[in-house]
Amino acid sequence: MNRTSQIISVAKQTIETESHAIMYLAQLVDEEFAQAVETIYNSKGRVVITGIGKSANIATKIVATLNSTGTPAIFMHAADAIHGDLGTILRDDVVICISKSGNTPEIKVLVPLIKSRGNKLIAITSNRESFLGVQSNFVMHAYAEKEACPNNLAPTTSTTAQLVIGDALAMALLDLRGFSSKDFARFHPGGSLGKKLYLRVSDLTSLNERPQVTPDTDVKKVIVEISEKLLGVTAVVENDTIVGIITDGDLRRMLTKEDNFAGLTAKDIMTANPKKISNDAMAVEAMEIMDKNGITQILAEENGKYCGVVHIHNLTKEGII
Repeated sequence: MNRTSQIISVAKQTIETESHAIMYLAQLVDEEFAQAVETIYNSKGRVVITGIGKSANIATKIVATLNSTGTPAIFMHAADAIHGDLGTILRDDVVICISKSGNTPEIKVLVPLIKSRGNKLIAITSNRESFLGVQSNFVMHAYAEKEACPNNLAPTTSTTAQLVIGDALAMALLDLRGFSSKDFARFHPGGSLGKKLYLRVSDLTSLNERPQVTPDTDVKKVIVEISEKLLGVTAVVENDTIVGIITDGDLRRMLTKEDNFAGLTAKDIMTANPKKISNDAMAVEAMEIMDKNGITQILAEENGKYCGVVHIHNLTKEGII
């Protein structure tokens, strides 16, 4: 086997090993899992997640996921907790402790301290019979039969299992809270993700010129309007209402069919009843309509009146596409 084939083989084996472990986790989600979720949901405090080593890295990711989906959470390193950071835990907090073995020295010191404070303790562990599993109020079983590491040493499958259990927990809580895309937007105002959730059509139409002609506008003036407004399109408007659309594609088709443009008006070459969108709609909705219909511009209206144009370039520039 050459080196390339060996690399591909090892990579595929790793993915297959971890995917099998993840599939098995679904069988381990039981009433105890549900009770743990209910405990967090009904808690008046935060979720404090702790761990050591690679489990600590997974803990920070789960904390981030919970915070972004409506469940306040903080990370506390297990080693730091037994050297002064235990004060991080407040009376009403629920503590989640992550450990593959559930028997590490730091965990054995930390768990009794947490229990003595009266906080509910949830374990995410591969070993239900471990010290952590036995001492916890609830166990979320992140079982991993073997690591993807050929020496069965480097945390691979086990940390993936922990991460998936954390995601399952977060999504269950999200569902209980009725957490919507609008709620999500409040926690993600930045970047392209935030824009998909809060950017509206009106934010885009306000950036563009507003090309428009009437049904009786001469074709020459239609061409000038499209050229000057630089959007490759114009709305055909009558009494402030959209009655049609003319694109630069319509103009090209006209040029192939007509030798004499004298007497031609907008209504002769327009497409009637074009696709439209509310000026108050989300920008991502405009993208979906444009993608579905294979168009690069869409006209916006508000209370039945023409407001402007959204061009695919607007969506690209804002990172929506």
